[in-house]
Amino acid sequence: MSGAGALLLKIDEHRVAAWTAALADALPDMPIRIWPDIEDPNEIRYALLWKPSATLFEGLESLEVIFSVGAGFDHLLACPTLPAGIPVVRMVEPELTAGMAEYVVFNVLRYHRRMDQYQHFQRQGVWQVLDQIPAHDTTVGIMGLGVMGVASARVLACMNYRLLGWSRTRKTIPGLQSFVGTEELGQFLAQTRILVILLPLSRDTRKLIDRDVLRQLPRGAFLINAGRGELVNQPDLIEALDSGQIAGAALDVFDDEPLPSEHRFWRHPTVALTPHIASLTNPPTAVEFVAENIERHRAGHPLRYVVDFERGY
Repeated sequence: MSGAGALLLKIDEHRVAAWTAALADALPDMPIRIWPDIEDPNEIRYALLWKPSATLFEGLESLEVIFSVGAGFDHLLACPTLPAGIPVVRMVEPELTAGMAEYVVFNVLRYHRRMDQYQHFQRQGVWQVLDQIPAHDTTVGIMGLGVMGVASARVLACMNYRLLGWSRTRKTIPGLQSFVGTEELGQFLAQTRILVILLPLSRDTRKLIDRDVLRQLPRGAFLINAGRGELVNQPDLIEALDSGQIAGAALDVFDDEPLPSEHRFWRHPTVALTPHIASLTNPPTAVEFVAENIERHRAGHPLRYVVDFERGY
């Protein structure tokens, strides 16, 4: 690697100032280029990207590492010119993880404490007290036990929920019963009252949450999806919501974003919808992660959290 090189930043325009300030603090000796003003493309060694355009990689012959601004990297795979052979690093930073745990806990509480029903009562002008179910009698099943799934599980365990987890490999997490693979999926689903979906998107998980999976949940179960929109078969979920098989769904991610204004999720009475804000990357802590990985790269050490495209994370 010749020279220190420069870092190219591609981010939503309204967030440029916060990211450039954070990068200047964390990497004071590295030139920062803001797309599309890249100046000399041969200087670009690193790229920190959110939803790159098809033309972004033109002329970047010296690019050596691509960092995703978010925890997911689907937005990079959607770029038809994403160069092969260059490592892609997914974002793992404490505030991003904490934000996801907050979102999960908030929505588990929403359904456990029946706040969705109380909101309905309020709109109807009804004063009615519902039974309060203890947390230890409420089973939360988490699909996907990566960094964010484990963080969410740890908080929920402290709140005394009965926890189940489903993942590719067996996990040992205090307070959580681990289920693995398709052979144990039915057993996991049958016990789950509140389903939290934090899976990566891969060939095996795309549209995994379909009619068959939803039918295996107890009738009146709840669903929280903050993983990827394409994990869920949306027409099947609407069918399950309409029938009452699923009593409510908190959805933060969708097949198409922004969600089209005519989509039924917007007006469905049992859907709580947010615009992909379950957890937002925090620039000051995120750039510390980027800077650490750049130092590792410069020193010839392995990068941390490089994407395995086959596994989907």
